[in-house]
Amino acid sequence: MQFKKLIAVGLAALMSTTAIGHALAQPINENPLSDPRVRKAIAYAIDMDTIIETIFEGQAVRAIGMLPDGPNKPTDLIHYDYDPDKARALLAEAGWDSSRELDMVYYYTDQATADLMAALQAYLADVGIIVNYRLVEGDVASQISVVPDDPVNGPSKVTWDFLYGARAALALQEYFNRYAYGLKPMIPNIPRMNELVAKVNGTTDPEVQREGYFEMEHYINENVTQIPLYYQQLYTYESDRLHRNDAPYGNEQYNYNWGVENWTVDPDASGKAVMYTNAGPAQFFEVPWQNLGIWVANKFAFDTVLEADGSLTPIGGEMADTYEISEDGLTFTFTLKEGLTWHDGEPITAADVVWSIGAAAKFPVTHPVVQSTLKKIEGADAFIKGEAETLAGVTAEGNTVTVKFSTLDPNVLLSFSQFAPLPAKYFEGVDPVTLQQAPYWQKPIGSGPFKIDEVVMNDYTTLVPFEGYHKGTPKIEQIIARPSSDNDGNLLVNAQAQKADFGYTKAAGDVPGLEALDYMNVHPIDIPYTRMLWINQFPHPTN
Repeated sequence: MQFKKLIAVGLAALMSTTAIGHALAQPINENPLSDPRVRKAIAYAIDMDTIIETIFEGQAVRAIGMLPDGPNKPTDLIHYDYDPDKARALLAEAGWDSSRELDMVYYYTDQATADLMAALQAYLADVGIIVNYRLVEGDVASQISVVPDDPVNGPSKVTWDFLYGARAALALQEYFNRYAYGLKPMIPNIPRMNELVAKVNGTTDPEVQREGYFEMEHYINENVTQIPLYYQQLYTYESDRLHRNDAPYGNEQYNYNWGVENWTVDPDASGKAVMYTNAGPAQFFEVPWQNLGIWVANKFAFDTVLEADGSLTPIGGEMADTYEISEDGLTFTFTLKEGLTWHDGEPITAADVVWSIGAAAKFPVTHPVVQSTLKKIEGADAFIKGEAETLAGVTAEGNTVTVKFSTLDPNVLLSFSQFAPLPAKYFEGVDPVTLQQAPYWQKPIGSGPFKIDEVVMNDYTTLVPFEGYHKGTPKIEQIIARPSSDNDGNLLVNAQAQKADFGYTKAAGDVPGLEALDYMNVHPIDIPYTRMLWINQFPHPTN
C-alpha cells in the first residue's frame, strides 16, 4: 500500500471551509484527548472513503454512527467527512501540542489491519498529530479492558491513547452497555448515558429501546466519544470435503445450533475423517464467557445452557431439558438434562452451573451482554464487591437452577444461549477475577460434542468425538485446529494447501483468494459488526 499516494488522493478532495464556531467544548481533565474539539479533529483527519476503496478493496461500508444501517439507527447523524483543514483549525483552537506523541494499539494480526494502522498514522500526522502504533499480544483483555478505580476522575489503568477495536453485537444494547457507570476503561462517566443504558436494558419494548438507541447514538456522534470507522461482513468458508448436512449458517462469532455432531467430512488418503480449521489456541485456551463462539474450543468443546438459531434467536434447551421465565420477567428457571457429563466422565451438576454463574459475574471481561444480564441478578452487587459469599439470586434444587433478578433484563434467554458452564472442581481456590490464569486453560475439560485431545501450543490442537455427548457421538473422527485469531494471516496459505475445511473471516482481502479455489465455498453473512477507534480520555498516571 502506497500511503503517500493514499494521502495525496485525500488531499486532492474538495475541502470544506466552513467556519468553526467558538468554544465548542472544553477538556474535562488534563488529558487533551478529553477535549471534544481534539476528538472531532481526529475524525475529520481520517479519509475512510479512500481507506475502504484501497485497503479493503471496497468490501466494507463506511460507518456513520455505531449501529449498522436499519430501523434502529437515526438518519440525521453528523458525517465527519474528510476535511484536514477543519481538523487543523480545531486542533489550533484546542491548543494542541504538536510535539505530543500518542500510543495507538491494535490486536488484529491480519495485513489489512497493519495497513490501516499505517494509514491512520499518516492521516493524523498530516494534521499535526504524532501517533506510534503497536500490536498487543498475550492476555489482550488485561491490556485494553481494565477500568479505573475511579470511573469519573481516573487515572487510566490502560496505557494507550487510541485502541483500534470492534463491537460485534450479540444484542443491540451491546453497542452501548459499557457506557454504564464504571465499565469504560477509556471514557469518564457520563450520567446521561448511564440513564439511557438503564432505559434500554429495563424494557422489552422495542420502541422504548429504539428511543434510547437514538439518543445514545446522537450523544456519541456529537461528542465523538469514539470514532466508528466501518461496518464489516462475515464470510464463512468450507471446502468441498466438508458436508454440513443441512446444518444452518449464522453468525459464527457466537454460539448457535450449528449441529456439528452431524457434520461429515470425506476421508483423507489414510481413510480417516479429519477436518482442518483455525481458531486454535496460541498460548492458552480462553475463558468461553469472553468471546463466546469465536474460538474452536468455544464452538465444539463446550455446551451452553440454552440454544439459539442462526439469527441468534433463542429456540430451546441445550444443556437444559426445560426452562421458563416468570410472567414479570424476574425469575428464570431451568432444569438440566439427566445424565450430562463432563469430558472426564464426571456428572455435570446444578452446583457447577451455580458456581459458573457467580464466577462469570465476577470475571472482569465476561461478554458485555452476558455480564449485563448477570449483574441484574439479586445480590450481584454485594457478591461482586466481596460483601457476600454467595450470589443470593441463584439457587439450585436437584437438577433445577433458579435465577432471580432484581430488575428486568431483556436478554436473559439470549445470554443463557451463549453461556457455557465450567466444571467447578477444577477451580477450587481460584479467584474468578484471575480465572484466566488457572492451569485448567492449558487443556480444558469441556461438555460439548468434541473433547480436546492433543495440545501443542502455538502449533496445533486436536479434538476428538465425545462418545458421551447427549445429542449423539459426532461423525467427524478428528478436528485439527491451527492457532489463529478470527483474522488469520495464514488462512489463504492453509486453504491453498487444503488444510482449511471450515472457518470464517472478516478480512475482506481473504475473500478473492478463497473464491479462486475451485474446492472452496464462501458464504457471505450480514452481521452487526462495527470497527472503531476508541479514545482514552482519562488522565494517565504519569500526566
